[in-house]
Amino acid sequence: MIVMTILAAIQDYTVSRDLNTLYIMLDIVFLLLLGYLLLKTKRKHAFFFGIAGALIYFIVDYGIFYLLLRTREVDGANTMLFLLWLSTSYGFTNFAWIWLFLDKDKRIIEWSSLIVIGWLSTALISQSFGSNFAVIHISREVGSYHGWMAIMLFAGYAFVIIRNLMSDNRERLPILKMLFIGIFVQFSWEAILLITGIRPQGWNPLVINSLLETNLGIPYIYFIHKVITKRFSEAPVANLSHDKFAQN
Repeated sequence: MIVMTILAAIQDYTVSRDLNTLYIMLDIVFLLLLGYLLLKTKRKHAFFFGIAGALIYFIVDYGIFYLLLRTREVDGANTMLFLLWLSTSYGFTNFAWIWLFLDKDKRIIEWSSLIVIGWLSTALISQSFGSNFAVIHISREVGSYHGWMAIMLFAGYAFVIIRNLMSDNRERLPILKMLFIGIFVQFSWEAILLITGIRPQGWNPLVINSLLETNLGIPYIYFIHKVITKRFSEAPVANLSHDKFAQN
């Protein structure tokens, strides 16, 4: 049902942003802080999965959207360097956040608050104090690839749904949890871009992108997470401290 709704709503609309270079500087500081905290608290899996996410986003955004499909435009900055930052910004944060959700991290409220408040503060501070900084305009048309994304979304969730239908209750995969993570992560930054004026007013990116763009990868990420965590374990600092206290 959700896939049919997305397919019916797909059209060739343009997604764009207008931001200044102060935004980029502040965001880099935030990324360094987030990366430091992940390593400091021994969330190494989330950190390195975030690095992988940055690389994947860069390959998609620069390699596919820009070089192959020519749907991405950047005005006011070097295209490759700008998209490298943009891909790192959202790729690293999104993938690290998704990993923490799948880990059922005991500090997920703190991590989620840090990310959402960091995104919101970066946008608002740059809007308030960035008038003397250069403005960069970026845009992309989505009609040429949203259909392919919808196919990936359907394939991933169809596999999960069929597997659940063929299994008993003890082996059922958490579909609602997957949907929540996939929609909530993208919706959070789409909403912030919209309410801070970086993204022009319009419901299409907020609704369609939130249902589709990050959500399509969640079933695949879920199985990757299961394989990696089964082979390699890690104990975050906060959890180690809690366990030691409990033993005493």
